[in-house]
Amino acid sequence: MTHPELPDSNPALPHHVAIVMDGNGRWAQQRSLPRTAGHREGAKAVRRVVQACSEYGIKVLTLFTFSSENWRRPQWEVDVLMKLFAATLRSEIRRLDAANVRLRFIGDHLAFSPALQNYIVKATQRTLNNTGLTLVIAANYGGRWDVMQATQRVVEEVAAGRLQSGDLTPETFQRYLCLADLPEPDLFIRTGGEQRISNFLLWQLAYTELYFTERLWPDYDADDLAAACTAFARRQRRFGQTGEQIAGAPHA
Repeated sequence: MTHPELPDSNPALPHHVAIVMDGNGRWAQQRSLPRTAGHREGAKAVRRVVQACSEYGIKVLTLFTFSSENWRRPQWEVDVLMKLFAATLRSEIRRLDAANVRLRFIGDHLAFSPALQNYIVKATQRTLNNTGLTLVIAANYGGRWDVMQATQRVVEEVAAGRLQSGDLTPETFQRYLCLADLPEPDLFIRTGGEQRISNFLLWQLAYTELYFTERLWPDYDADDLAAACTAFARRQRRFGQTGEQIAGAPHA
């Protein structure tokens, strides 16, 4: 497959890509299909993008699969999403393991059924020692929840005398957040035409490059990811410095 102007130097590529996969329902509605058909096609897009990230050498891919706000959807749709989540885990785990993908899950999983919680644990353990792409599944996750659970843990550490409140810094606080052991996302992608973060990785996206596309998630493929990576490579990331400082600095 030929990809459009994909940067061929690893420093130009994002190390960590985070995606809000939006547009499954609209994709189905445009075809006079039930919304569930869009979710099933969206699962196929996940497979394509995971494979593309592995081929491109991207180290981490984080997918927003089910937000803490998605429980507000009609119960029948929530039920379908839960069943699809479990079915996809069962059907894809062997393929992911064979591809050397390491699976991680973030979010409050206590709201899931015991069976689904068990699938999550088994998938994590089975791929724990894999060294290829790290695939992070954000399920029943919200950025505000992440900050709140980190704050609660910090409070507990201070109360137990294991942490002094005066020693708390952004770097210290970050250790209690999800993904603390992984690099922060370099590139955030949202499909479906909406241009908002929607409570996803609020702390971690502080300096992330944002990329929005009209493409509905079930149609998303390797060429779309390549286009996003190309746009990312053309941007200058300054992290508070001036453009002149960045241009004059040796490439890390």
